[in-house]
Amino acid sequence: MAKDSPVLVLGEALVDVVHKDGNISEHVGGSPANVAFGLGRLDHDVTLAAWFALDDRGKRILAACEDANVKVAKGSERAPRTSVANALIDAAGKATYQFDLSWLLPELPAADSVGHIHTGSIGATLEPGGSQVVRAVREAADGATVSYDPNARPTLMGSAQAVLGRVEEIIALSDVVKSSDEDIEWLYPNQSVADVMRHWLNMGPSLAVVTRGGDGAYVAIATDDDIVEVAPNPVDVIDTVGAGDSFMAGLISGLLDAGYLGDAGARKALREARLVDIMPAVDRAITTSSNTVSKAGAYAPTRDEL
Repeated sequence: MAKDSPVLVLGEALVDVVHKDGNISEHVGGSPANVAFGLGRLDHDVTLAAWFALDDRGKRILAACEDANVKVAKGSERAPRTSVANALIDAAGKATYQFDLSWLLPELPAADSVGHIHTGSIGATLEPGGSQVVRAVREAADGATVSYDPNARPTLMGSAQAVLGRVEEIIALSDVVKSSDEDIEWLYPNQSVADVMRHWLNMGPSLAVVTRGGDGAYVAIATDDDIVEVAPNPVDVIDTVGAGDSFMAGLISGLLDAGYLGDAGARKALREARLVDIMPAVDRAITTSSNTVSKAGAYAPTRDEL
């Protein structure tokens, strides 16, 4: 059942307003929403629990969900206005974000109808919704597996010290944690990536993955002391928008297909898995993210494209 297990994604869906070279463009985004879109495009049964309004921007979010075959949790559209992330792109292509958003968790499907929960980024830390996310994950974690991507947004989250307790609280409830080397550098200054990955595995997850931009990823699993370095796929990069979220979607997809996520039995299987067992899922993550960076925007590939 794990392969077809219903996935529930908890977190922000918003509109990125991109300011570049005097031009302004708008795109539906939000890290958890992008993960949901990626899973939907990979033919998984996925529901997004978000918080937006039925204004013009919110209607674009609904259209994006429909286009990606993502269901929307009841009440997700009850926000007073749709949240916005203003992305200021400098001459080097680097984005600086300014946020105008609010976050509450809408009504959720019954816990026994969910096989896997994914959360991350702003939705897991910004109050009052962040505490609601932790509560929902804690209540569902007996029967459902959990994945988490801290996906730090320092301009919104404040100091690393202010959010580290919440980040580690969710890591301890998770089966899979995926992060970037930049997030680790912010959350754990002066600590090596390897030490942080082992620290996370000691807290409870069975699998930790750290992406390294164009340098691939590190993979560590609870049953093995080794940390494996995985090379990226060589592609012509158009932009890196949504690359980390696409990687996360591909990783969850591969683990669901292999029976390592989706129910309590899958959690046990992942807990006992070796590195060689989970590498096909990591390969899918590498492939989905390389497909994304080869196209403009947070593009989510289909199975046929993989």
